[in-house]
Amino acid sequence: MNAPLGARGLVVSGLSVAAGTTTIVDDVSFTLSQGRPMTLLGASGSGKSLVAHAIMGSLPPGLTASGAIHLDGADLFAADDRPDTRWGRTIALLPQEPWLALDPTMRIGAQVMEVHRHLHGARPAEARRRGLSDLAEVGLADRADAYPFALSGGMCQRAAIAIAHAAGAGLLIADEPTKGLDAVLRDGVVARLRREVEQGRLLLTITHDIAVAKALGGMIGVMLDGRLVEFGPAAEVLERPRHDYARALIAADPSHWRAPSLPAPTDVVVQGHKLAKSFGGRELFSGLDISVRRGEVIAITGPSGCGKTTIGNLLLGLAAPDAGGVERSRGVAPQRFQKLYQDPPAAFAPHQTLRRGLEHLLKLHRLPWRQAEEAMERLALAPVLLDRRPGEVSGGELQRFAILRALLLDPVFLFADEATSRLDPVSQQDVVAILIDAVRNRGLALLIVTHEIALAERVASRVIRIGSDLPLAGGGDA
Repeated sequence: MNAPLGARGLVVSGLSVAAGTTTIVDDVSFTLSQGRPMTLLGASGSGKSLVAHAIMGSLPPGLTASGAIHLDGADLFAADDRPDTRWGRTIALLPQEPWLALDPTMRIGAQVMEVHRHLHGARPAEARRRGLSDLAEVGLADRADAYPFALSGGMCQRAAIAIAHAAGAGLLIADEPTKGLDAVLRDGVVARLRREVEQGRLLLTITHDIAVAKALGGMIGVMLDGRLVEFGPAAEVLERPRHDYARALIAADPSHWRAPSLPAPTDVVVQGHKLAKSFGGRELFSGLDISVRRGEVIAITGPSGCGKTTIGNLLLGLAAPDAGGVERSRGVAPQRFQKLYQDPPAAFAPHQTLRRGLEHLLKLHRLPWRQAEEAMERLALAPVLLDRRPGEVSGGELQRFAILRALLLDPVFLFADEATSRLDPVSQQDVVAILIDAVRNRGLALLIVTHEIALAERVASRVIRIGSDLPLAGGGDA
């Protein structure tokens, strides 16, 4: 299976990653060759992203890698140069959190153009031409002058893809490149990644989206608890998985879920009348009536940038409508109206450990620590994660911490904005079951925004489809 070390490709041999004496990734080996992309599937926290960071030389402080990694015959562990001298030139990483990949103080176009200027030496006019072309390829031709905060999470992800493409490195590592994107945009990103392969780049993709793994083809590896438990051609792994976990992962697609039994809805918790909202001179919606009752699950679906997130923000009072009004239950404490963000880093203090943040929450609301421990166990969050900062855990683990934090406040209304988009199918199914349990047993009113039509149809009492006639590249989910 391994190619000669002098061949064009990436060879990972016996890779392990440890935190002190604790092994997190154990004895991972694979070969990535030109023209044959590789995809790593697995649960959040299984070690997929740590493999990518070990290759990049960007492991978080306190983690060490051992084994061997050769890229085009060069031993990356033995190289004299600092790993960051290879970033963008030899190896490019598309991180799973677009907020962490973009400079919040720079316009999107300028961030793509500076890659062409400083990495490739292009003159300003040529850098601008190339940068606009890169943005056009990901459907953001009209957003070059926008700042990251003015774009939806999906748009930020596409901007990060344009920057990674502009770098032109021989090895591209794409960490969850399609999370939060609707099916049309997801397919467009997959096509973009396949073109990178056709242009001669090595492609290692990390994803929990089985449709993405199938579309990319090549080789698939399945990781569980830091080990590569299955590896082989994509068609073979997806159609005839051998390992029990690989079979469970593939079978947990939302299209296979059974619809939950929900209680009869009772009191209206929040409602909007004749709502209207525009962004950038474009109307997202108008005359919209929506109400959410206790014990009810409502799902909103539609293309990226059509205003799905905006509807939830209006109901929470995080944004003001251009017309219409919102009414929330009287006498209910504001903290019982909660939101789960599409990009969880935006909801956490980056330099504070998760333990400290959780302790502050419990102290503020006079809740016992045992209550948090029980919730962590239900959400499959290991206690060892508490002493890490938000940037030192996987995106899926951070999202589960966000869910933990919201449920501890006993919400009457929860707006879940793509709350499971970072989770593998098995974890996604488990987390949705926990949210549905809160609907059933606590009378929670749950509003879900999702790009996954199958998930919406399986779990929701009602499905609201908006924006089907809007341009996919325009606007922004504020």
